[in-house]
Amino acid sequence: MARVVVVGLGPAGPELATTATLAAIESVPVGRRFVRTRRHPSVSLVGEAPSFDAVYEAAETLDAVYGEIVERLVAAATDGTGAPVLYAVPGSPLVAEHTVELLRADPRVDVELVVALSFLDLAWAALGVDPVAASVRLVDGHRFVEDAAGQPGPMLVAQCDHRSVLSAVKLAFDDQPPPRAVVLHHLGLADQAVAEVAWADLDRGVVEPDHLTALWLPELAAPVAAELVAFAELVRVLRAECPWDREQTHQSLTRHLLEEIYEVLEAIEALDDDGAGSGYPHLEEELGDLLFQVVFHATLAAEEGQFTLADVARGIHDKLVRRHPHVFGQVEVDDADDVMANWEQIKRDEKGRDSVFDGIADTLPSLLFAHKVQRKVVSVGGEVVPAPALDLDSIASDAEVGEALWAVVAVARRVDVDPESALRAAAVRHRETARADELAPADPPTPS
Repeated sequence: MARVVVVGLGPAGPELATTATLAAIESVPVGRRFVRTRRHPSVSLVGEAPSFDAVYEAAETLDAVYGEIVERLVAAATDGTGAPVLYAVPGSPLVAEHTVELLRADPRVDVELVVALSFLDLAWAALGVDPVAASVRLVDGHRFVEDAAGQPGPMLVAQCDHRSVLSAVKLAFDDQPPPRAVVLHHLGLADQAVAEVAWADLDRGVVEPDHLTALWLPELAAPVAAELVAFAELVRVLRAECPWDREQTHQSLTRHLLEEIYEVLEAIEALDDDGAGSGYPHLEEELGDLLFQVVFHATLAAEEGQFTLADVARGIHDKLVRRHPHVFGQVEVDDADDVMANWEQIKRDEKGRDSVFDGIADTLPSLLFAHKVQRKVVSVGGEVVPAPALDLDSIASDAEVGEALWAVVAVARRVDVDPESALRAAAVRHRETARADELAPADPPTPS
């Protein structure tokens, strides 16, 4: 039967390769040797063997990479010569080598494994940890959410080969990150680094992560919050593999974002007042659609190296703490009006604004824009007096219509009604009335 000999090159330089690995390499002719990647410090032991690095660069998914590698190895082993094929992988063939798993399950070839040291051996030595005594959980950085969900730690996170992997790990902890994190980089090499890092700096350049980077989490403050991170990972996959998602930009998504906002508003307005809660499943669904838009925009920004979803969450968390000194500080307030006054002053100080009117978006719907302006007028001691009953015959210009709407907004504010929602509700009522009239059966003709 066709045979593939799989050897591990060890976790670092050639000095850590085993004699069994060296003997297996020598037993297979140069022309029948392959390496998974040439990005490894011991790859020179195999000679000028072709690698599968180009497969990684060309394929769109890791599953496609693994499948293509296996097919090429099987094709080489079953070429009719009867000679075995050598497949050399970093570290140990039995640690984080999915292609080896697939090969062993393939009925077309017989697989011979030559075990070797893995990065795990160097990690335990660098950390001074007995993994059995500490009950360490080993997880894949690319599957951190799924592998770490619900686990209390400690954990060694392997294959942290990109900043996005470290960002995903960081994002997995909402408000209770691990008290410590240790980055393990280039273990066994001259530039080995074992560095404890602040959680906020995990993906911010303490080291430049690559295929020889891992992360040690000795303890967790709380188990990993899986749902949000799993959703963020789903959006990342959609962005990578769905043709529609790949085409989107911040600008192209604006229409969808606006639509989702209005659908959330519609779901809120449809909530029952009887306490039965029958409208909440609809609201839950619409909030999920809106969350998708938020995560999508954060994913696009992360691709550009601007910010991640973790940065968005941390930013709003810190901003809300700053703007609630009566909750998280020593400021005392008497009522909600004091809260809003503090909020406006803190916001002005943060933004360096001279006026409370700075920062009101000109792109807001006009009624909402007027409502916000009126609230700001009142917040600085002014007043907006509703106009008396409107004389429709006297309104003849854009300016006069604008003044009439302004007066209506003032009335809405006086009675604490959202004019945008009120107008929408009135339009819906009139629409339904008109629709009922339109669809009502016509009266039968009167007999002559």
